Amino acid sequence: MDTQSSMLAGLLGMYLVFFGVLYIYTALALMTIATKTNTQNPWLAWIPIANIFLMLQIAKKPGWWFILCLVPLVNIVIFVILWMAIAEARNKPSWWGILLIVPLVGLIVPGYLAWSD
Repeated sequence: MDTQSSMLAGLLGMYLVFFGVLYIYTALALMTIATKTNTQNPWLAWIPIANIFLMLQIAKKPGWWFILCLVPLVNIVIFVILWMAIAEARNKPSWWGILLIVPLVGLIVPGYLAWSD
């Protein structure tokens, strides 16, 4: 391997580790939120597409909203609305859902909603 290939492989490895840790954190937070809100099947938080249906259940939104989650740009608004409803389900102010669009702060929101009292 030459230097460029090894640097690219190292960068890809760091990328995969970062997003793997981020996925585990988000899935754990969503599973904890589902457990605390007495939502059925909290283990769905670990399955990539099924976790959207779990979020819809926690937020008490209709299942057809899943289609809106797939539409570019519309999905940003829908996920903010979902997280606002999830915050309300956890008895937190709904504006916590809006914080998801703020860089870096958006990483804290799922953990706060899951593990704060």
